Amino acid sequence: MLNVAILGTGNVGSDLLLKVIASPHLRCELFAGRRAGSPGLVMAGEHDVATSVDGIDAILEAVGSFDLVFDATSAADAKRHWAMLEPLGASMIDLTPANLGKFCVPALNLEECVGERYVGMVTCGGQAAVPMAHCISDATDGLSYMEIVSTSAALSVGPATRANMDEYVVTTERATHEFCNVQITKTMLVINPSEPGSVMRNTVSVPVSESVDMDALLVSTAAMEERIRSYVPGYRIVVPPVIASDRILLTIEVEGRGDWLPPYAGNLDIITCAAVALAETKAQVKS
Repeated sequence: MLNVAILGTGNVGSDLLLKVIASPHLRCELFAGRRAGSPGLVMAGEHDVATSVDGIDAILEAVGSFDLVFDATSAADAKRHWAMLEPLGASMIDLTPANLGKFCVPALNLEECVGERYVGMVTCGGQAAVPMAHCISDATDGLSYMEIVSTSAALSVGPATRANMDEYVVTTERATHEFCNVQITKTMLVINPSEPGSVMRNTVSVPVSESVDMDALLVSTAAMEERIRSYVPGYRIVVPPVIASDRILLTIEVEGRGDWLPPYAGNLDIITCAAVALAETKAQVKS
């Protein structure tokens, strides 16, 4: 069993808490935020989880009573929090686009990240699209350009995410470059205002290459889909790799489990499920 603390009580932190509560390998010792009476803090109290409105100060006071901290605040705050926690020997799984240290995309490099004290979970779009982008990269030679368009429901995008739009783009592009060996990457985030909310979708596109092996690409993307579904059940390919005009296109969709927000909020599930997958693996190694 791994004892954890969660810093940040917004949409991401609240969804994460419910997944931690459901996990047989994790136990939440503290759920800390800054806004008294927030829906997340109220929910945590209903589940008999210890809460605080002292934010990082509460986490710092309790260091030693848990094995790691999940940071679900904002990119700027996460950098500041890690600067305070690192000297104390704490470990952090960062769910913000802080663009620090080691990136973890469980379908691609889970084992490499288990022993790391600080791990960044990239972004929701990075978790959803980068594994498929990696498959496309493997099926071509010398890929020079890759584009990712990630669409999420406005109802699922909280104020911290909206404040981190630039960081989201930069962090997703860095992860695409690192995992896909591509020279130039472009990320676009679309916030869809439709009501009811639309399910999260991600499209990866690259220029057509004469070297592409479409048969191998169909096999590898199907295998990657199954790998991701092992920890994100609502993940699915809705448009398998196709050649359209001068591009290779692939689209995936992520439907959430409906833990904190309705199922359209797959952008919460993809990153919280990925973070839990890493934490549970750490717990299993510890035991």
